[in-house]
Amino acid sequence: MLKPTLLTIAMLASLGAQNSAQALPHNEHHERQEHASAGPLVIGHRGASGYRPEHTLAGYALAIEMGADFIEPDLVLTKDGQMIARHEPMIGGTTDVANHPEFADRKTTRMVDGFAVTDWFASDFTLKEIKTLRAIQTRGRDNSYDGEFEIPTLNEVIALAKQQSEKTGRRIGIYPEIKHSTYHAELKNAKGKPLFGKNFFEDKLLKKLHKAYGNSACAPVFIQSFEVSNLQYLSRKTDIKLVQLIDADDVNADGSMSLVAPYKQPYDFVVKGDQRTFADLLSDDGLDFVKSYADAVGPWKPYLVKTVADAVDRDGDGSITIKDRRVEGSTGVVEMAHDKGLLVHTWTFRNDASGYGFADPQQEMTYYFDLGVDGLFTDFADTGVAARDASINAGNGGYLGHCESEHLEHGRHR
Repeated sequence: MLKPTLLTIAMLASLGAQNSAQALPHNEHHERQEHASAGPLVIGHRGASGYRPEHTLAGYALAIEMGADFIEPDLVLTKDGQMIARHEPMIGGTTDVANHPEFADRKTTRMVDGFAVTDWFASDFTLKEIKTLRAIQTRGRDNSYDGEFEIPTLNEVIALAKQQSEKTGRRIGIYPEIKHSTYHAELKNAKGKPLFGKNFFEDKLLKKLHKAYGNSACAPVFIQSFEVSNLQYLSRKTDIKLVQLIDADDVNADGSMSLVAPYKQPYDFVVKGDQRTFADLLSDDGLDFVKSYADAVGPWKPYLVKTVADAVDRDGDGSITIKDRRVEGSTGVVEMAHDKGLLVHTWTFRNDASGYGFADPQQEMTYYFDLGVDGLFTDFADTGVAARDASINAGNGGYLGHCESEHLEHGRHR
């Protein structure tokens, strides 16, 4: 198990939200630093979540130390409207809130994307209360770091990325996801009035990002969402790159995608009665639609590579799993998206799970890099960097490749 270096520990100890105010002004930062990666991006999924509890400063710092180009803070709102890094509005599975008797009565049931969920919700806690909680590891991974790390704010994540950019000479980017935009917009307070209201989340995020990085397509930032309306709204207000995420429920035996709610459609489509599915957004017409408001598409990886379950034990371990699926190659989505000027970032690659057609996680990631993806999300940034180094595309591209030109060559900035 990798341990933080003494320098990393010292850096984390000194971090605080106030560090954002001490960062270099945007223009000076842009002139002095360039993105170090000459190839496709390695994105630290929830930090180095294979080694540390997800969405912690320690996990983000470790991902950077391992060579990640970007770190990913999923964002939700607290009761007092602060942006914190959690994968979901529900915090029972990723924090020790269940061990806090003072919060026992906060457990409740809410509707999230059309489904009733019973849990503790970030929106029922102030930031001060959230800061009394500690992160815990998920997915059955090593829990030796449980209880050590606070829940960070977006301010703290930005401060970390900027401090590490200065320290390493690399331009470390952030890749925030707006989680459940419709859910947050529809939340009510005790008096039945909107707690936040429509686009409060998006406006707050843009205000912070523009202050920290400027309003530029070359900022080391991507904003991602599984919903569409919020990205369309953002596209009218920012030049920061936007990413349409594409979900699914599972992969059928023949390699086709299984689409079952809530993974069938963007939830704002459900609310509006729009019948288009996530898969429809990857069609020829769908990608044209996405390009009208976004710069990149972020499909779950089985959309990009077809694998078939044919009952052959390819890894010879005596059991048939998703690792044994026959890999049939590109579905054509990467090529079609690139033809339309869209970047392609795919997810999620893990050393300990979800290797459709691959027993070796580094080999799997290298395969996708060879296919031509512009970046991938991984819980294990060290494996991602090694996979990129082994790829035929190791020295090609880089998301800032065209930023020194007069015109950008991707998506809505073309």
